[in-house]
Amino acid sequence: MKLAVIGAAVLWGTAGTAGLLVAGVDPVSMAAARLVIGGLVLAAVTAPVRLLRLPKGPLPARLGPLTAAALAVAAYQLCFFAAVSRTGVAVGTVVAIGSGPVFTGLLSWLLDRVRPSRRWATATAAAIAGCAVLTGGGGEVRADGVLFALLGGLLYAFYAVTAARTISAGAPSDAVMGLMFGGAAVVMVPVLLWTGTGWLTEPRGLLTALYLGCATTALAYLLYGRGLRTTPVATAATLALAEPAVATLLGVVVLGERLGPASVTGLLLLGASLVAVSLPERVSPAGRGGRAIGSSA
Repeated sequence: MKLAVIGAAVLWGTAGTAGLLVAGVDPVSMAAARLVIGGLVLAAVTAPVRLLRLPKGPLPARLGPLTAAALAVAAYQLCFFAAVSRTGVAVGTVVAIGSGPVFTGLLSWLLDRVRPSRRWATATAAAIAGCAVLTGGGGEVRADGVLFALLGGLLYAFYAVTAARTISAGAPSDAVMGLMFGGAAVVMVPVLLWTGTGWLTEPRGLLTALYLGCATTALAYLLYGRGLRTTPVATAATLALAEPAVATLLGVVVLGERLGPASVTGLLLLGASLVAVSLPERVSPAGRGGRAIGSSA
């Protein structure tokens, strides 16, 4: 099911190119529209009400963590844009996306005693370095922007780990994603209204928003949730770093951008790291009966 996670990352990687089809739109408004449309579609097609039939525990205990995760999904969007507005797209993106797998691995270790394997740690570090090279320089490194980006990475890790734990407990992965992103959609409606919806009345704007919502959010997170059924969540978070690689390749193929030697090196480093994480790894002792992150599921 690692292919499902990679498929989700491929769809996420198309979002930037798709967003360029509409000029002059507030990126916060576009992100809000993407989440509102995608979350509502995801909730509509996955019937998250099935979570009410989970066999164990009172209803608040079953749905409480997912409600918190839905708020984290919405808050991640706000933290990400707060970061890039303060410290630039390059630094904000690298810190937010790069810190996500690290926080995910730490949370898995803390909550589930799933110890990171050496190969996972090495490949993740190399993948983050590849992302940094691909993204390039630019922007002023400001402490408040970096902190917002780190908070975004932590929020991503929280909702990913929460979803993985709920799925591991027997909940349908589709319903888990539907509840999380449906809840996040409701939270983001006021943000969308506040930032303006006029661009959605134009055919190109509406089609772009529908693609971003239905493909890069609803379908992508359906695939991601199904990948979490058998893939350790920290491994899935590292595989999701394929997103900037896809975005870079689309920039070359679709937008006619050129890659310098450094960018090619970063792309190769990132690709090699993702291959390393994707390959099966023998289960090693993880202490107290735990399983190492990166071992075959």
